[in-house]
Formats: sequence, structure tokens, C-alpha cells
Amino acid sequence: MSTAAVPVEPAAPSWSADVYAEALRTGRGPLFLRRADGWLLPLDVERWCAAPDTADRSALRRCAGSVLDIGCGPGRLVAALAAAGHRALGIDVSEAAVRHTLRLGGAALRRSVFDPLPGEGRWGTALLLDGNIGIGGDPAALLARVARLLAPRGLLLAETAPVDVDERVRVHVDDGRGRGEPGGTFPWARLGTTALLGYAHGPAWQVADQWTAGGRCFVALRRRAVRSTRTERHRAEPAQSAAVTSSQRARNTSGGRPVAAS
Repeated sequence: MSTAAVPVEPAAPSWSADVYAEALRTGRGPLFLRRADGWLLPLDVERWCAAPDTADRSALRRCAGSVLDIGCGPGRLVAALAAAGHRALGIDVSEAAVRHTLRLGGAALRRSVFDPLPGEGRWGTALLLDGNIGIGGDPAALLARVARLLAPRGLLLAETAPVDVDERVRVHVDDGRGRGEPGGTFPWARLGTTALLGYAHGPAWQVADQWTAGGRCFVALRRRAVRSTRTERHRAEPAQSAAVTSSQRARNTSGGRPVAAS
């Protein structure tokens, strides 16, 4: 399908920083998310730039239909999905990440998940791995956005922190030697499995699976199919009401095949 250019917000300054682009170019860290109080969250650049590992593959095996990799980074998952025959698209706010994904043979766009995207409401699977459940610093808003991107009964595969945490902070990318951009902070979140399940509690999601692999934790959430108002009204009619002809019955208008990313 077409991926015509859509105006986008500038990338978060820290994800555009030279230290991040350099780490992706070399495939090596150290690289961190740094809070204002100096606390550092290590970023696993070496793993991101390598081939998918056992834990990654445990998630990729669960993908169905077309796949949107949100925050695709250097593109190892998009490339692996494409090689396996999936229609897959990566999105990332970093130009360096998008270029790296394209070099691997994957399809990618420089977009935020909150920007207009191809195939909204028709993706079979969305990925939020490698800590990307933290994007935007507002888990509830992110889950609501992903629900709008997925087809009914579509699947979200999310990686959670291996500790029981629910925190929202402002951070910037840093190489551990103060060579990041302290003025370019952006909101981020860290969620353990319990916290994610709490945010997913509601009418939009049902829990499909939970598992661990390689010391990493994952949750699969399935988007609930939304019943139409006409269907609910028809079911509420008394049994003795007049018969409804086939042309009057509610139709399934939520379908649509998963999109092909290109």
C-alpha cells in the first residue's frame, strides 16, 4: 500500500542526538536513558543491532497478519518478520534507526506512533518490545492509540520490565559520559507486568498470554471486537417482536484485511 509522506512532528531531540546515531552505526554502547537525578537506565544497543535472540523469537512466533513494530530501532525485528513472509512496517522517530532498518531490507517510516499512520484499524499485530511500552510516558494513552491501530481481535505484544514498577519520568539519551542532550528531555515510562495489566483492564483489551524468555517478560493483549449499536439493539428486542429480515440484521463493518506495508 502507499506510504505517502505525512507531515510529522520533529523527533524527540535526544533520539536525534549524535550519541544515539553513533551507537546504532557502531552497534555498541554504552547508552542510557538518564533521569534528572542522574539515575541511568541501560539501553541494550548490542542486542538491538544483532539478529533476533531466543526471547525475540518467542514474540515473533506469536505475530499474526500484518505487523507494525512501534519504535523499531535499528530494525532487527522488522527484517526478521519480512524474511519470514510477514508484511511488516517499522516506525521510529529516529532518522538513524529508520535508515538502519532500510539497510537491513525492512520497511520503515520516520513517524511517531501518535502521528497519522498507514492502515490504521487494520494491523493484525503491533509490537512494543525493548522497553517501548514507555513511549510517550503515558501508558493509558499509548494503549488507547494502539487499540485504534489494530484490527478487531488484533494482537499487541508488549515487553514489560522484569521488576514490579510503574513509573513515569522525564529522561534524555546519554552515553554515560555526559555527551547526551540534557536539554532535550522527553517523557518515558517503565512498567512491570502487573502495572501493564492494570492499564489494560477495561473494554478495549483482554489478556491473551504472559510469558518469560531469556530473562525478559512479555504480555500479549488482544483487542476486543466492538459490537455495533444495531447488534446490541437487535439482541435486546423481546422474543415476540416481529422477525427481522436478513437485510435488516446488523452487518459486520469492522472487517478489512490487514494492510501490506511498503
